[in-house]
Amino acid sequence: MLHCTMASLISVRGTASFRAAAMFRPRSVVLLAEPQLPEAAIVARNLAAGGFRGSLHVIGMEAPGLTPAESLEAIAEPPDLAVLCLPPDRLEPAMADLAARGSLAAVVPGGAPDLAAISARTGIKALGQGSFGLCVPGIGLNASLAHIAPAPGKLALVTQSSALARAVLDWAAAEAVGFSHVIGIGGNATIGFAMALDWLARDVNTGAVLLDLRRIRNRRAFISAARAVARTRPVVAIRAGGRSADQSGLGDCIMEAALRRAGVLRVSGLEDLLSAAETLARVRPRIGGGPAAARGDRIAIVTNGIGLGQLAADAVLAGGGRIATLSPEALAAFALLLPAGWRPGNPLSLGPASGPRLAEAATMMAALPEVDAVVALHAPAPEEAGDVAAEAMIAACRTGGQRSAPVLVSWAGQHTAGRQREAMARAGLAVFPTPEAAVRGALQLARDRQNRAAAAELPPRDVLELAPDRATVRRILHTARAAGRHSLTEEESLGLLAAYGLPTVPGRRAAAAEDAADAAAMLGFPAVLKILSPDLRHKSEVGGVATGLGSARAVRAEAEAMLARIRARRPEARIEGFLVQRQAARALELRLRLGDDAMFGPWIGFGQGGTAADLAEDEAHDLPPLNLALAGQLIGRSRTARIMAGWRDHAPVNQAAVADALVRLSQVAVDFPEIAELTINPLFADADGVLAVDAHCVLRPAGEPGVLAIPPYPAELARPWTAKSGEVLLVRPIRPEDAAAHEEAFRQLDPEDIRWRFFSPLKEMAPTLVARLTQIDYDREIAFVATRRRPDGTEETVGVSRLIRDPSAPAAEFAVIVLRGMKGQGLGRHLMQRLFEWGRANGVREVMGHVLADNAPMLAFVRSLGFAVKRSLEEEEVMEARLAL
Repeated sequence: MLHCTMASLISVRGTASFRAAAMFRPRSVVLLAEPQLPEAAIVARNLAAGGFRGSLHVIGMEAPGLTPAESLEAIAEPPDLAVLCLPPDRLEPAMADLAARGSLAAVVPGGAPDLAAISARTGIKALGQGSFGLCVPGIGLNASLAHIAPAPGKLALVTQSSALARAVLDWAAAEAVGFSHVIGIGGNATIGFAMALDWLARDVNTGAVLLDLRRIRNRRAFISAARAVARTRPVVAIRAGGRSADQSGLGDCIMEAALRRAGVLRVSGLEDLLSAAETLARVRPRIGGGPAAARGDRIAIVTNGIGLGQLAADAVLAGGGRIATLSPEALAAFALLLPAGWRPGNPLSLGPASGPRLAEAATMMAALPEVDAVVALHAPAPEEAGDVAAEAMIAACRTGGQRSAPVLVSWAGQHTAGRQREAMARAGLAVFPTPEAAVRGALQLARDRQNRAAAAELPPRDVLELAPDRATVRRILHTARAAGRHSLTEEESLGLLAAYGLPTVPGRRAAAAEDAADAAAMLGFPAVLKILSPDLRHKSEVGGVATGLGSARAVRAEAEAMLARIRARRPEARIEGFLVQRQAARALELRLRLGDDAMFGPWIGFGQGGTAADLAEDEAHDLPPLNLALAGQLIGRSRTARIMAGWRDHAPVNQAAVADALVRLSQVAVDFPEIAELTINPLFADADGVLAVDAHCVLRPAGEPGVLAIPPYPAELARPWTAKSGEVLLVRPIRPEDAAAHEEAFRQLDPEDIRWRFFSPLKEMAPTLVARLTQIDYDREIAFVATRRRPDGTEETVGVSRLIRDPSAPAAEFAVIVLRGMKGQGLGRHLMQRLFEWGRANGVREVMGHVLADNAPMLAFVRSLGFAVKRSLEEEEVMEARLAL
């Protein structure tokens, strides 16, 4: 048996790169300042007042609390981090001096002519231009333009806007919310979201992340890093200016699709962002809850006034949540808290004199398995000691265990309630001024849970095995480019789809009316006639489509009339003839689209089709690549999905065939990035399947391929391998559909194998771990599985190797395991060689791993591969193995 070397595959072990540590956990900071710049005084004051535990120097101005220095050379050690409050023309010389001194990171609060180019020339990575600065309250660092020093806490804020940062910090000071980091990336010219998120993904002091998004510089790195963070903690994003910059709203829809794919919760405004911050900074989601709690949106409401309870219930339903249904046993228990004659329910109204009973009822509700979150509502009441009620709520919320549902409190009012809310906030409660705000927080918890669960959902084994005729597609694209065209004809577009196995309606090109009549007679009636013109995108708008033609004579007559009609309406349009098709039986009309977004690249759209598709505003979006599970989720987010399930005179549609079509369209985007747009409208769908009736394809300018935001499955790395016994296995990259096979392989391991593999005695693999192991980011890691095909057609996993690289460093950590039945066949060595091959191709210069000291077989194995092995300085029972590639 060969055993893994990694203690955990949740994240790469070891320290982050020196550059990231220099930026986000510096030991020494220097301020290079021009005293006349207003930001210089602000940053100097904040640095001096923060209580930074390292050394602080200043060059160029006097600043109380900072040690003055004449030059960088006068400072004993190279500063880890520099803050550059300098005019634009002095930035590059200063960064060059920093690089010569050995520094690596900088913050640029002001403007810069071209910070990216300066960074490339000097090697100094910087936050900016126009950065708010950097705060790490846990080490006393406040190198920012903040007007209020943030307190230490678990919330991280990564922002491009200084104004938004100040607004959030001002709110946080009033609400007693603290921060692990405030990172102002500004124009994200060199250090952008990806590097910041990669750091936060490894930071044990960060419990939740808030993002202020404007411009994503590297789509793939951003999605990769955001997904890495969202696997282990909530991430909430806001985007200002999305609609004003693109009034169609399509860009916003694509951003939401990208964030959803990464497991990030998108909110719509500052109020929602602050509500999410209030909730995520204070509330621990319930552990467990069973399958019924998967959505996390079953809300229980307790109140001292029925009016508040009804407002909250309306807000739950309006927000798409569910009012929790209480069991008879729970209702009987709550009846004991009510005045005589009152009936328990949800909302549960205790009456205006409830006082501490409100806290008691909230605690009881939180313990119910049928409840995901509790909203406790309080309004000032006569003859009530409000302070006592608030103290009771504080005590009740503190006693809740990890298996209790979170309690969100609305303490309405201001004159007396404001002071009580402040006390509850400082005690760590999620407290809001209105019922609607508390409900919004509860629903944000539910949406975050749903998003992150969907991002880690385990798909079934089913894999759509595609065998497209790529050679035919290449010929079609070459023909168009050779003719100087950037768009394909309808016939070419349908031919492209047919090459990918998508059913298309048969058709023939005709040069003249007589040819069209002959083609229709060959194809059969009724016939459809369409004009062919590169200048007419929407043919039906100019009378360029005719249906229901029942004879050759009718086709010929319509062709002559259509030609005259279009020449009269669009005399400049180039006419290339006609397309004649056999008319398909009417079915539900759908539209599938492949498009391109300036920020996130290629996207897939699905929704209602036909000539009114744009007016229907029913389109759901996702990013390629798609598998069948993701395609099914995309369909489910559209309104058309309800009709597809069957409705009145609409028979149910074969949704599996529609999902199949979406996956094939997605594969086109993967295989041919030179395609900018590909629209199928309509795609007829019924109980028997789908049929593409019309299509339009636009190519990018030569040499400008699209870049997917999510790396596709590297199918080209799959290869057969022959064991010493002669058995041939397939060694290929892992994919999400391997989840079930991965669990089966785990169940075949002995307890000792599991301890050596995971450094702990796991009894089963949690779904989150299975998702983490099978749903990987092919840009930052690779896992090869060795599989054999069973008689029933399913695959069995008999070996796995894995290499995870730090995106900001040239090192990567490996893992390998081979099931006992394949011992001695050479599979472990082959799997490791595949890792080395991938690592070299992806810039990995060193491979390392951790092995338990008593794992003699693995220690002997890695030594035979050339690894140097020594005892870990951090853990005595662990050996560290390293190999330079």
